[in-house]
Amino acid sequence: MATSLIRRMMQALLVIFAMTVIVFVGVNVIGNPVDILINPDANQAERARVIAHYGLDQPLWRQYLAFLSGLIHGEFGDSFVYNRPALGLILDRLPATLELAISALLIALVIGLPLGLYAGIYPERLPSRVIMSGSILGFSLPTFWVGLMLIMVFAVELGWLPTNGRGETVEFLGVHWSFLTMDGLSHLLLPAFNLALFKTSLVLRLTRAGMQEVLPQDFIKFARAKGVREQRVIFVHALKNLMIPVVTIIGLEFGSLIAFSVVTESIFAWPGMGKLIIDSINLLDRPVIVAYLMMMVLLFVTLNFVIDICYTLLDPRVRLDSKA
Repeated sequence: MATSLIRRMMQALLVIFAMTVIVFVGVNVIGNPVDILINPDANQAERARVIAHYGLDQPLWRQYLAFLSGLIHGEFGDSFVYNRPALGLILDRLPATLELAISALLIALVIGLPLGLYAGIYPERLPSRVIMSGSILGFSLPTFWVGLMLIMVFAVELGWLPTNGRGETVEFLGVHWSFLTMDGLSHLLLPAFNLALFKTSLVLRLTRAGMQEVLPQDFIKFARAKGVREQRVIFVHALKNLMIPVVTIIGLEFGSLIAFSVVTESIFAWPGMGKLIIDSINLLDRPVIVAYLMMMVLLFVTLNFVIDICYTLLDPRVRLDSKA
């Protein structure tokens, strides 16, 4: 076990190192921040001073070494636009994105798992067919269009929910959260549901497919032959086995909820990392872009590592020290 954990950690470090190269090269190919940082009317001496201040006059390999040194120390430089540490800017926006992503994931699980179980246990019933037809809409409808429709119906026409912002927040453990207030919850509901729509369909269809695959297996038939109650067969024997692929998807999709919530945050003016990165790309704010991308790399690597450990808890047959 310990040897396998060390091996996987080394693999994770190699992935992170490779991504530092890709991120650095990719970001430095995009535009020239000097055009935004410096007034077009500035003289040559002023241009040279600003370029030297940000290290943009150095060869790429020197800039990359400085980038690696900053990464090790958790420093990505100051934002070109906000003149603040780039990592600090992202960490300030992180709670809002985390709150939105966790809410969306909970909605997807609360709706998707029960509906998927029902559709998998009773596939021929009319409600199951309706459920599966509805899940297709979740995959097909574009997020930006659904978000606009939600605003039009529930905010503009009915006036039930607000259209943008986080609303009233409460400080807890040094961080401001919206879900702790009724006003914050009302602001959270629409963007969380919009973000959760695709994930709900994904969890639903995956759960249904897993249930249909598990139910015909011999250990389920044996449990029923012994007289085990149907509820125990479903929620203990069957559910535990189908949760392995579901855990994989949930883990990876949670990362994608954080990394790719850009559209939802932009539509609902949710002050999270997604909106910050869009603004930073438009303004060629390289330190913020690099810090955000590296945080996403660390997030996905960590999630994959945690998922591997969860496998052993759900299925003893899955071993971390397996050579496969």
